[in-house]
Amino acid sequence: MPFPRIQTVVGQTEGCPSHTTEVQETMSKTPPGLPNQTLDKVDTVLTDWMARYGLTVLRISLGVVFFWFGILKFFPGMSPAETLVRNTIYFVDPDLFIPVLATWETLIGVGLISGKFMRTTLLLLFLQMPGTAMPLFILPDVVWKVFPFGLTLEGQYIVKNLVLIGAGLVLGATVRGGRLISTPDER
Repeated sequence: MPFPRIQTVVGQTEGCPSHTTEVQETMSKTPPGLPNQTLDKVDTVLTDWMARYGLTVLRISLGVVFFWFGILKFFPGMSPAETLVRNTIYFVDPDLFIPVLATWETLIGVGLISGKFMRTTLLLLFLQMPGTAMPLFILPDVVWKVFPFGLTLEGQYIVKNLVLIGAGLVLGATVRGGRLISTPDER
């Protein structure tokens, strides 16, 4: 499919009411010597590749993040989030809670990396997410420089979880066989 063209009727030519002038414009400028067919082929190859591998890359990269963050929590002092977790979950003994959280996050990571038990893995992910938002309310002085826009580094660490939730939603849409398509006519 070549790059789309817009066909616009400019209007009637002055003095000749039945005659119209048509103008065709190319939506993107093509560099000299590079035909639209070449750009279209490159675009098709790239979007086909992204549709074919994008979900796998998303799933594995999200899994690496969870696995990495989970494993760090098994080693006291290694996770930059440890102090935040200890101060947020003050009503549970952190020496008991942090290994449970480490196991939880590591299991999410293993599930995502392997692609096995995706429903269970995503359930664990979504059950964990509300806990990650708790510091926004329990420790506002640690999370906000100026409420509601000025986040500290810890606040940014927490707000980035919106991306993790979004990635989980996209992956969740595929557990029944959903997929990405690069062109609408591939349905």
